[in-house]
Amino acid sequence: MSSLPNCPQCNSEYTYEDGSLLICPECAHEWTLESESDNTEDTKVVKDANGNVLNDGDSVTIIKDLKVKGSSSVLKIGTKVKSIRLVDGDHDIDCKIDGFGAMKLKSEFVKKI
Repeated sequence: MSSLPNCPQCNSEYTYEDGSLLICPECAHEWTLESESDNTEDTKVVKDANGNVLNDGDSVTIIKDLKVKGSSSVLKIGTKVKSIRLVDGDHDIDCKIDGFGAMKLKSEFVKKI
């Protein structure tokens, strides 16, 4: 008999195979072996305009004048942004800019300091 992995949700040892799915009879959790290996490799890599990998807490510089929607102000080239946070979505950097406030930026318009 082949040894099946324990349930990732409740750690039950009584899992069984049903086609390509593994099922836990105790908590009714269903999963595939492929999904377990894919979860560890699904980390999104965010890169700046020069191709450097960005991490939470990095400092970046804006490389292009950016118009701010809903405002008449502009973020000037060379503006330094400290302590960025990476988030999911189109604008993948969440930050606070001195003198302006909270903003979301696209990584293609910044470079790592």
